Amino acid sequence: MKFDCHCHILPGIDDGAQTLEEAVFLAGKLVEFGYERAICTSHSSFSFRNTPDTVLPACDLLREELSRTGIPLDLVPSMEYRLIPQTWPIVRENGWLLPWEDNHLLLELPIRDPLKIGDIVPADEMKKLLDEGYQPVLAHPERYLYMNEDDYLRFKELGVCFQRNLGSKEGFYGGAVQERAKMLDARGLYEFVGTDLHNKRYADFFEQYVF
Repeated sequence: MKFDCHCHILPGIDDGAQTLEEAVFLAGKLVEFGYERAICTSHSSFSFRNTPDTVLPACDLLREELSRTGIPLDLVPSMEYRLIPQTWPIVRENGWLLPWEDNHLLLELPIRDPLKIGDIVPADEMKKLLDEGYQPVLAHPERYLYMNEDDYLRFKELGVCFQRNLGSKEGFYGGAVQERAKMLDARGLYEFVGTDLHNKRYADFFEQYVF
């Protein structure tokens, strides 16, 4: 089954789909692109402090509407967890982890910050998750331009999986990210590709340059 492991199509809870109508549109686009399942990874971040109490009802709402409109997309509720001190410790303390494929968790670093954020050391947090039986998946490592080759290899040696964003190699995020994505891909460092679908602009780009 072809599945998208990274998308923001749940309505009204982050910077992805804002309405149920938009969520249905985006879900329909995923089906057009050949996806049968979507891991709905709404942000758990400074701006969007989602919990299972916000994600699960939004997923149920969209699931019901997709069933009503006949769009054959299976939805799996999860989150994209940003490793920052404002949210990550609270997530851990409250057990707000929503893994997919039994134990996979999508984790995000700040786009422009270094590899230590306050008291949070991402590699240490991922090691703790691995020790607990979870499989950390690092979202779009090509976008962390402050990382060097040793940084990437350190994560890989720990056992972290890498997820490339669809469109990165085609220039959706700019030339620097494009070159980084090509390098990581050429070295075989990616295990997953996700759309990171947020809105119609993403879908239009995919239609023109990817599918």
